[in-house]
Amino acid sequence: MCKSFLFLLLYPIAFFAQDSKTSLSINTNTYNQIELSVLDGDIYNIKTSGKDPYLFFNPLEKDLDKKNNRLVFEYFCPTGLDFLEIHFYPQNKDLKPKIIRDIGSTEGWVTFSIDLSEALKNWGKKGDYLRLDLGSVPALNIQLKHLVFRQQTKRELEISKNKVLKKKQEAILERNLVAYLEKDFPSQISNVLLTDEIVRLKGKVSDNKKLYLAEVGVYEDATELKDFSFLEAIKPKDKTFNITLNRFKTQHGYKQDRLLSKWIIVEKKEDKYKVASHARYADSIVPKYNYPFKKPSTKKGLGGYSINRKAPYTDLDSLGITSVTVNIWISKFFRSNPSPENMPFEYMGDTYYVNKKQINNLDNTFLSTSERDIEVSAILLVDKASRTPDKKIGQILEHPDCDPSGIYSMPNLTNPKGVQYYSAILDFLAARYSRPDKKFGRIHHWIIHNEVDAGWVWTNAGEKTALVFMDIYHKSMRISHNIARKYNPNSKVFITLTHYWNWTSNPHFYHSKELLEMLLKFSNKEGDFEWAIAYHPYPESLREPKTWLDKKVSFDFDTQLITFKNIEVLDAWVKQPEVLFKGKSKRLVYLSENGTNSPTYREQDLKEQAAGMAYAMKKIKFLDGIDGFQYHNWQDNRNEGGLRIGLRRFPDDKDDPGGIKPVWKVYQAFGTEMENEVYDQYKSIIGINSWDEIRHIGPVNETRNQN
Repeated sequence: MCKSFLFLLLYPIAFFAQDSKTSLSINTNTYNQIELSVLDGDIYNIKTSGKDPYLFFNPLEKDLDKKNNRLVFEYFCPTGLDFLEIHFYPQNKDLKPKIIRDIGSTEGWVTFSIDLSEALKNWGKKGDYLRLDLGSVPALNIQLKHLVFRQQTKRELEISKNKVLKKKQEAILERNLVAYLEKDFPSQISNVLLTDEIVRLKGKVSDNKKLYLAEVGVYEDATELKDFSFLEAIKPKDKTFNITLNRFKTQHGYKQDRLLSKWIIVEKKEDKYKVASHARYADSIVPKYNYPFKKPSTKKGLGGYSINRKAPYTDLDSLGITSVTVNIWISKFFRSNPSPENMPFEYMGDTYYVNKKQINNLDNTFLSTSERDIEVSAILLVDKASRTPDKKIGQILEHPDCDPSGIYSMPNLTNPKGVQYYSAILDFLAARYSRPDKKFGRIHHWIIHNEVDAGWVWTNAGEKTALVFMDIYHKSMRISHNIARKYNPNSKVFITLTHYWNWTSNPHFYHSKELLEMLLKFSNKEGDFEWAIAYHPYPESLREPKTWLDKKVSFDFDTQLITFKNIEVLDAWVKQPEVLFKGKSKRLVYLSENGTNSPTYREQDLKEQAAGMAYAMKKIKFLDGIDGFQYHNWQDNRNEGGLRIGLRRFPDDKDDPGGIKPVWKVYQAFGTEMENEVYDQYKSIIGINSWDEIRHIGPVNETRNQN
């Protein structure tokens, strides 16, 4: 990826103090085995060309305030680094290098913080400087920006102080969840039905012990509860029971909808209650509207669509788009107070507010798709409180364990207020965009957050085991599903995953396969629901469009990655009997974010980008387990770490602003009479004579063949 030469650019820029921080700059004249350039926005673009790459920071112009003991920067690196090593100059015997192992991969800008408190006892005078070693892997591309020395933030201090106690609490929760999910209970709740006014529960019990029906709120953990706010004595007849309750109740100062609750049988022993069944969420919800499920007529979709983007929305017509995804940053338009700029809405008897202008933008986007009969999947994103326009809303919705390193937060479902506010905004969106008259447009499905196997970056809930994380995420999926089904009986919620199937380069990430297996287990134990899969099978390296060269792939369920090269694995996995919804119907699978990159706008790079997409589409065309493909990105984006993954060029490109690339024509031709004429020119780049050569026609094995 990188050539072996040094690139000299600009002149050294010194450290300078600003707002209690000390901003840093990199010496652009002295470095080893790297290419170094400075991009717009003071972004350092670094490409390693050997096994000993390093660079230097410019010297301190004044003594460093010892309170500023954190070296902090943002980085973008799709492959990650094996290590970072910090050397302190001038060298002395009391200053040993600081090594940080496993710098995780990230496909978004992530904050990284290093505690240098010990080193600052002997370093930090005017004229001192640092050397930064960037691992030992050649041909690596990393970008850095916003390099500073600063104090530990209040949030970082809070996380650090609570870390040990939090780990102990979550270790107990983990053990209890494992035992709960593995246990077979003789008693069970078999069905939960919700109508406009009531909740009707059916089940069976094994004997006539003192058994009670208990309610568990979203903000509660069933395995940890000692007391229950609602208990109803079970009076079985022939070991079965049928209980009817009011759908709504008042608790914690809110009118609450039991649409969100789950139910469990408990046994009373003396003054204590013991779990005696698995919990059960709503199985059936009588919807406000009844319209049929309509599947898009083709697999061709567009990711990250908005009518406000700089690309022409007429591409929807020109490309033949039948489905889109739309990002919805809920905490960007949710407001805590009335104002002329805000619009009120009601939920459970309380008044909430949204920003009129931003809702109008959403309306225009959804109207542009509904008038074309395009299916919409909304991606629900929760910003960190620090990035929200209304800090009160941000603090309510941000998960209390969210680490500052993350780009987005898991929603706060840990207390009644967080659940009520999150439910209110979901209900507002579902009600507004599910109307039969499509007055404001239509949302059909809901993608719950972003790339949750990479949750540390995209859906942060702090450091969690995979099971504890999935327990939280499962709750978000359930309440989103139930609120959507309140209005649309065909709405589906999607779990969203990267290409890291059974391996990851980031120690904070999970395996997609592992999370899916956990979700299946929760569904099996707590009542199945019609969740779907939003998968992102980018090439092994996002920067390399020649996906047919991917190495970390195999045609079995233990493959490290699922990319375009072995997409047949996902197709086979979702068709397994144990994965089917209620054992009967295949779950919907969308490849909801994927594309191929053009490293530059040189002719060969553009051809290879187009060839990569032709390769992908020729595979997906014949896989009936894959229901849709939403191309990302519509247009090259300056905030994507140097990627040029769009169908169109950068909108500010100096030669052809927003111009179409060859990959645009490849995507346009898919599924048309022009497909082979456009695609066949790329066979020679891939190295094939027939498109049949790229398709895997053999079996997909459950485990990897070790021979």
